[in-house]
Amino acid sequence: MIIQIKVPSPGESITEVEVSTWLVKNGDYVHKGQIIAEIDSDKATLEISSEENGIITIMVEKGERVRVGDVLCIIESSNKEDTKKHKKKIVQDKKDHVEKVSPTNKKIKIPSPASRKILKEKNISIESVIGTGKHGRITKKDCIFHLEKNETSIIPNNRPTITTMYNRLETKTPLSSLRRKLSERLVYVKNQTASLTTFNEVDMLKIFIIRKKYKDLFKKKHGVNLGLMSFFTLSCVRALKLYPDVNAMISEKEKINFEYYDISIAISGPKGLMVPVIRNAEHLSFREIEQEIYKLSTRVHNGKISIDEMTGGTFTITNGGIFGSMLSTPIINPPQSAILGMHKIMERPVVVNGSIEIRPIMYLALSYDHRIIDGRESVGFLVSVKESIENPIKFLMGGSEETLSKKLEL
Repeated sequence: MIIQIKVPSPGESITEVEVSTWLVKNGDYVHKGQIIAEIDSDKATLEISSEENGIITIMVEKGERVRVGDVLCIIESSNKEDTKKHKKKIVQDKKDHVEKVSPTNKKIKIPSPASRKILKEKNISIESVIGTGKHGRITKKDCIFHLEKNETSIIPNNRPTITTMYNRLETKTPLSSLRRKLSERLVYVKNQTASLTTFNEVDMLKIFIIRKKYKDLFKKKHGVNLGLMSFFTLSCVRALKLYPDVNAMISEKEKINFEYYDISIAISGPKGLMVPVIRNAEHLSFREIEQEIYKLSTRVHNGKISIDEMTGGTFTITNGGIFGSMLSTPIINPPQSAILGMHKIMERPVVVNGSIEIRPIMYLALSYDHRIIDGRESVGFLVSVKESIENPIKFLMGGSEETLSKKLEL
């Protein structure tokens, strides 16, 4: 029996993907459920699994863009005669993977979709490019090599020769679909929003005291760490309730205020920055938020995060401090209207009740769309977050040590 492995739909409105990685080679024996490839869409990386045991025949090259529903590969799980017939049919149906022969039995070069685009844009004749793909097929790499070779050949002979002892190498790597889409979104934010950033600083001492006292018990009982993100998530929820326009977005000529609080958390993974969503954070406890963050970050680092888990979100928190950033102006995550940036905690001298003390201080930054959020709301929001973090027992934990234990479910 022959199994066709087709490009799955990564999500609504996505029609094209890019084959980023083949984890097996042509002709390998694969097992049912084995991950054989990864594809990049505009929003996420998806894994492709084998549906049966058998011999794999790869039909699409790494780096090639394909449409949803196209055949990525076939898997032979029956007799070889059936396999040969089926392969022949698929090859005939897919023009970019056949070797055309003229009446004189002369091979005609067939460019891949990616290389065809380059040939057209650079006005390069097919005959001038040497194809190294299967059956002499012209690949994207062939076109790039051809362009680089010609650029080198047109250097004027009178150009001075520079002798150096150092290697001056360059490496060109195509941007993934995910990175290209991220680039587009960043430029969109810059051009389409009136982005401003306001700053404040927060004393982390009270949070440190609570975590030092309860972190071991919390970890033992709940299986996750009592981190900073649960405190900041709940502080942001409180601030968003006080300043609802920060939890809003612009849709054409309308302002949409959300009555729920879906907090996006920026997490760095092997494929780049992902922003999964903690949904209805206003109904979650410290334990539930920490467990949700642990689950989402694990899925990001393992490359398992889904599009649904990153869709939506009404407000974003990003922590550049884990990389050592002291201060930054985070970029808004559209269509949201604001993003909170956390930064590295540093011991600094501060005045407390007329005396100078050394305290753990973090700088906070709120980038916001000035079209919908005024200075009063943005500054007030940050002051509210500062207030909650500097006095968490009063504003986040019910006001006493007894209610604190209940909030931590200890």
